[in-house]
Amino acid sequence: MIDGLLRIPLAVHEDERGWFCELRRDSTLPKPMVQTNVVFSRAGVIRGLHSHERGQSDLFVCLRGMARVVVFDRESGEAFSEDIGDENPVAVYVPGHHAHGYEALTDVLFCYHVTAEYDPADPDERTFPWNDPRVAPLWSTSTPILSARDAAAAS
Repeated sequence: MIDGLLRIPLAVHEDERGWFCELRRDSTLPKPMVQTNVVFSRAGVIRGLHSHERGQSDLFVCLRGMARVVVFDRESGEAFSEDIGDENPVAVYVPGHHAHGYEALTDVLFCYHVTAEYDPADPDERTFPWNDPRVAPLWSTSTPILSARDAAAAS
């Protein structure tokens, strides 16, 4: 497994009312989280890959639907992927500097906690092509829906 990457099974407690799940406990993570983001993505969307040069780490959780998380260690060339969400309640902690992203296998509600607040004046993001041959086989699609920025990185 990629150095520093954590796969954290989530305990889902269900009863007749619904369910409860603890998503994050900072005392169990290498660095505390300071910002939380929630994203809705339609099936077929790939967001990423991105990395953070100043070392921001991310904790990914799929709240609804199924998403494929892909992480690439640019130094070792090692890659990781796992489908997370309704059928596999797992959080994935991605340490800073690794390229990472996700694919919406279904419509998804995706949550990610980060260890640094986003600064639009000085964003800490570097794009990495989703279709790089070292990670392209990990995705379920070869024709994703992409942002303009991610499409430009892939061309």
